[in-house]
Amino acid sequence: MATTPKSDAFVTWFRQVAPYIHAFRGRTFVIAFGGEAVAERGRFAQFVHDVNLLAALGIRLVLVHGARPQIEAQLKGRKLRSRFVRGLRITDAESLAAVKQAAGVLRVELEAMLSQGLPNSPMAGAQIRVASGNYITARPLGVLDGVDFQFTGQVRRVDAQAISRRLDAGEVVLVPHIGYSPTGEVFNLAWEDVAENVAVAVKADKLLMFCERLPAGADGSLLAELTAKEALALAKRSAGLPPPTARALEHVSRAVISGVQRAHLLPRKVLGAALLELFTHSGIGSMITADPVEQLRPAEIEDVGGILALIEPLEADGTLVKRNRDLLESEIANFHVIEHDGVIVGCAALYRFANDRSGELACLAVAPGYRDSGYGERLLKVCEEQARKHRLKRVFALTTRAAHWFLSQGFKAGDVSALPSDRQQLYNWKRGSKVFLKRI
Repeated sequence: MATTPKSDAFVTWFRQVAPYIHAFRGRTFVIAFGGEAVAERGRFAQFVHDVNLLAALGIRLVLVHGARPQIEAQLKGRKLRSRFVRGLRITDAESLAAVKQAAGVLRVELEAMLSQGLPNSPMAGAQIRVASGNYITARPLGVLDGVDFQFTGQVRRVDAQAISRRLDAGEVVLVPHIGYSPTGEVFNLAWEDVAENVAVAVKADKLLMFCERLPAGADGSLLAELTAKEALALAKRSAGLPPPTARALEHVSRAVISGVQRAHLLPRKVLGAALLELFTHSGIGSMITADPVEQLRPAEIEDVGGILALIEPLEADGTLVKRNRDLLESEIANFHVIEHDGVIVGCAALYRFANDRSGELACLAVAPGYRDSGYGERLLKVCEEQARKHRLKRVFALTTRAAHWFLSQGFKAGDVSALPSDRQQLYNWKRGSKVFLKRI
């Protein structure tokens, strides 16, 4: 029976996500979201289905939630007004009663949704076990700028050992925005603060935090990748960022600085946002890392598979000369690669002709999605630096498709007779490649 384009696409997609499934199994993810997410029942049901899928893949999950709209509803029913300073609620004794009520109701609702197991639904056979408890020891926020925040607190300590025991038992851990003092007091906490501290305490591999709007650059484009230092500086400037986004960015940045491997800000209103971020290379959110995810470096033998995957389409259409794996492995010392988040997205090689004091720039390739990112220019530059290091006087390149690009990089057109004699003997007259030369 012949396959269909739809079935072929599904098989291709499923194979592409396999490396992520292998990488994430047994890892600890903290997923944080505000009460706004829970308030939208239909959308939140889809989110719960995604949580179920992540748990089924063997990912250890800690869910941290807020309850701001639910608290607002409780206060409105009691004819009480909210007061906020610095984006934090001032929680007096009356407000604390509303906080407790909202948190209790929300916990029951979340546990109920995570307990679903209806046949013919994404939750069929899920059997998720949920653990919640007094994992957070808190202290009062106190008086800031003359304002007494009363029962609004901040995290003092996270019982990471207790959370880890529950995760080891295969349970999903639910951590609310409530903390307790050694004297038995209850404090209302910012869920972003709880998420940061829980992620650090359990040594999470990832912290995923949902927010209304993602950080954007001056031109309005998404800032898809930031180092923790860059993100923290952006959050503190708050220039053009909505206060909730700036607050979320600050907390996830501090988590990464404190040891969480990676953090991701995700758009709350995009269905399947967590899956799209985790199981596609480009993602849809803002990823915060300790160091840049992009590296330009000398190639290693382990990169051969990635280089082949990059250049095979270009070999197929005649842009590059075909190289087999054995040849590539023997010549790997001539290559540099650009690696983006573990994937080879660019490569180039420099072959030296010492007698002629020249070098050939070869196998220059950049993945389609990165060709406007200046990667080709960076690879050329590092090859030129290598040529100077070896006291070469010029570099040359042979191409059938990229003549204009080489001209724009300072190369001049030449002919085959300008090549080193050794290279002239290897010239493929059937390909008819054009020759370009550049003095360095």
